[in-house]
Amino acid sequence: MASKVRKSVPWRVVAWTVSLLCVLVVFQPPVARADNPIVQTIHTADPAPLVHNDRVYLYTGHDEDGSTWFTMKEWRVYSSTDMVNWTDHGSPMNLETFSWASADAWAGHVAERNGKFYWYVPVTNRETGRMAIGVAVGDSPTGPFRDALGHPLVENGEIDPAVFIDDDGQAYLYWGNPNLWYVKLNADMTSYSGSPTQIPLTTEGFGARPGDSERPTLYEEGPWVYKRNSLYYMVFAAQCCSEFIAYSTAPTATGPWTYRGTIMPTQGASFTNHAGVIDYKGNSYFSYHNGALPGGGGFTRSVAVEKFTYKADGTFPLINMTTGGAPQVGTLDPYVRQEAETIAWGTGIETEPSGEGGMGVGWIENGDWIKVKGADFGSGAKSFTARVASATSGGSIEIRLDEVNGPVAGECEVPGTGGWQTWIAVSCPVNGATGTSDVYFRYSGGSGYLFNMNWWQFSA
Repeated sequence: MASKVRKSVPWRVVAWTVSLLCVLVVFQPPVARADNPIVQTIHTADPAPLVHNDRVYLYTGHDEDGSTWFTMKEWRVYSSTDMVNWTDHGSPMNLETFSWASADAWAGHVAERNGKFYWYVPVTNRETGRMAIGVAVGDSPTGPFRDALGHPLVENGEIDPAVFIDDDGQAYLYWGNPNLWYVKLNADMTSYSGSPTQIPLTTEGFGARPGDSERPTLYEEGPWVYKRNSLYYMVFAAQCCSEFIAYSTAPTATGPWTYRGTIMPTQGASFTNHAGVIDYKGNSYFSYHNGALPGGGGFTRSVAVEKFTYKADGTFPLINMTTGGAPQVGTLDPYVRQEAETIAWGTGIETEPSGEGGMGVGWIENGDWIKVKGADFGSGAKSFTARVASATSGGSIEIRLDEVNGPVAGECEVPGTGGWQTWIAVSCPVNGATGTSDVYFRYSGGSGYLFNMNWWQFSA
């Protein structure tokens, strides 16, 4: 960006007193063990993970800072190959993608078919004032995405679409609150056969909600359907408010459903929850949201992830929210170019589009830092290079190992470059970086914003 006016990160906002009290229950200071929530630069919600080409892509909504309602204008994408270092791909789709939509970029879901990526989202139809399901299509998992139809795919005033493609190639779109619906999608993924079918919400299928004759079952919203070992699972948000995550199973993609119990109890500082379940590199992962970041709450949520193991009979264990998150799968290679916005944990910084393409890290001030987890330096790194830009007098990148105040392995000076998008590469020698370590980039300098960072790389 040409100029920097202000920094709108939740880290610098005083939380509501009530929200902060809730946050203290589930949030611990960002020490080395803390990797949940997985995004700290903005508030994210409604995770929808997708595995593609040996990488996990995580699609989320974006809660605006300080919201007192579900104020959401865009969707975001993050990805990882190790479940702890997540790369920010920015926002490849927003409300303006749908010319017919007026508001509410709420919980969506992405499915891949024949090399195309289809993003199903609920938005308010400007013409009718009702919630409708739109579909956008992209040529890559990170977009950009374009409206596939120019009008809603389906509209009945309900929300939270989720797509499942069965082994025989038949795709299903599920959605609904307060009811639960499905349609059979055609092979083009942008049309469907027949009419929407309402799934009977029976207590046998979805559990009994106490004390509510109008909604006798636990089903609330956020369906997530998949198949495992010939059994179909439907994970859903249950019994608002506050919600917990429950699930049912069935012998077919359309039922009949049998209620199986709780997966994640009511926890955290958000009165909603929304889950996504995947298998990746031989492990199973459960994504959800809470309000665990400073300033967090029911309208300012954050996505987190846990690793779990199914029981021998295929049922879920009880999964609790943690600050530790999922363990790292493998290690990160510091000798290949890494995007600066690949982060396990960060404080103070934000991400923004880079003039060189993709995203970068910006709004850096003295004392801000980023953690990159589990970098394998092998026999040792000798130098470090970073791509930087500064419209001020710059600052320094302190390379510290294993802790934010850990040993200094190197320090790169960043000069003023004449602009926030005027990029140069700076290098410095490195000592003591051997084996596998967490790397902390701690930024230092004068007052105000120091510099931007686009990518980095160590040399052996």
